[in-house]
Amino acid sequence: MSERISREELVRIYNIEITFFDELVDYGLLNIQIEDNIHYLMYEDLPDLEKFANWYYDLEVNLPGLEVIHNMLKKLDALNRRNRELMNKLSAISDQYEDI
Repeated sequence: MSERISREELVRIYNIEITFFDELVDYGLLNIQIEDNIHYLMYEDLPDLEKFANWYYDLEVNLPGLEVIHNMLKKLDALNRRNRELMNKLSAISDQYEDI
């Protein structure tokens, strides 16, 4: 089983409101596991929580804004990956023609 941390521990450690955490879950920005009525976040998702908390508390970005920014960054990352793939294919094709 992967490492995880409870919602209550997160609220205490990161000094965030429990309603903020729950709203992130409601917006689909965080995926949680529930066991014995305890909400858990996987350690691998902590960077997302930290990012959302910084945007929300430090930059005063509201929850719909967090969702938009998060989705745009995911799309940008996917486009960057696809661009790298295409550049690698183009480079391979270019190398083939240089050998001729």
